[in-house]
Amino acid sequence: MPTARWNGTVIAESDDTVVVEGNHYFPPESVNAALLEASDSHTHCPWKGEASYKSIVVDGKRNPDAAWFYPDPLPAAAEIKGRFAFWKGVQVD
Repeated sequence: MPTARWNGTVIAESDDTVVVEGNHYFPPESVNAALLEASDSHTHCPWKGEASYKSIVVDGKRNPDAAWFYPDPLPAAAEIKGRFAFWKGVQVD
């Protein structure tokens, strides 16, 4: 089962991930929302649309903008709407 971990803590775990460009996108209900903190960061992808970010906080340590999601993706990326992907040292296996 795909699992996302940072600093030894499970952030998300699900058999229902969507893989896009090598990234597992986890359904929101599989993510431990208590470990996520709001961020004002956004980026734009030409085919997915505007991504929003969240920081991960584990045991007082903060990983800024380490989770991203597309709240309203473009039609070509509709299957990842609201799902979370991770980077910046978050291990997904």
